[in-house]
Amino acid sequence: MSETLANDAKSLFKSIRITLAVSGALALIAGIVLLVWPVKSAVIVTGIFASYLIIAGLVYIGLGIFSHRKGGWARVGHIVLGLLYIAAGVIAFANLGLAAATLALVVVIFIGISWIVDGVVSLSLLGQDGSRVWTLLYALLSIIAGIVVLFSPLYAAAVLWLVFGVSLVALGIVQIVRAVTIGKDAKNAAGAVRSETVS
Repeated sequence: MSETLANDAKSLFKSIRITLAVSGALALIAGIVLLVWPVKSAVIVTGIFASYLIIAGLVYIGLGIFSHRKGGWARVGHIVLGLLYIAAGVIAFANLGLAAATLALVVVIFIGISWIVDGVVSLSLLGQDGSRVWTLLYALLSIIAGIVVLFSPLYAAAVLWLVFGVSLVALGIVQIVRAVTIGKDAKNAAGAVRSETVS
């Protein structure tokens, strides 16, 4: 019985260890690729997104054509939406570099606007919050950061990509270290299971 529990514990830890090691290695490699080849990796991400748009467009067209339960307008809407998705995917594939830059700008502008809105919402809740100083500080920082991002979106996109790459490298290293150290935990757990069943 104790040997079975010990083996089960070992097997569980081994699975967790492999999962952590693989995900850590993938994150580390992706982070290095982002840092070494930022433009090429942005183009690859845009290509993946363009592929998604085309596939989603085909799915919507299929829903519009083959879905007999929906009304006529819903079917037409699905087909039109599918055609729009496919057109966007094809346009993105036609010039991946420009599409990558545009996608980065759209994301950065969205982040800037959301920070400003978040700051304004925080200011509107200032009277209801217990920590007025921290809420005011957060609101002002959020609004200022949003304005800075909106006035320099290209710089913000480059910094965002750099931070993303550094984060992936750091997370990958941490996951790999966790995978290595979990091997020690597996030995300790198996030993604990054996000693508990013996006593």
